[in-house]
Amino acid sequence: MGDNANLSVDFFVSKLDDAKNHFERALDCKHTEFDDLYPYMIEHPQFFWYKRYVAWSELLTIVKLCEELNFPWTDRFTERQAEYVRNRVMSGTVLDCWYETNDTREHVG
Repeated sequence: MGDNANLSVDFFVSKLDDAKNHFERALDCKHTEFDDLYPYMIEHPQFFWYKRYVAWSELLTIVKLCEELNFPWTDRFTERQAEYVRNRVMSGTVLDCWYETNDTREHVG
């Protein structure tokens, strides 16, 4: 059973990485599977918002499963990102500040 337990953790960590990547690609307006499923949506202004919402929901679902199974998930995120995920609300702050960089408006000359 030990091998199955490790396989399960590895499986969920892999799915978590996939969901995080999906959300970040949606956040950056890059191509995702969602574009292939709903190609007609690209013509609608709400498309990118909905695409991000779908990716965020997927990420929260995988995190919830990891928590219920007591699998570690926070080490895949920065401290701030993990806090956003814990809060579960995709706000403008999440969209604007997901990536922690030193390139804030205060530093731009």
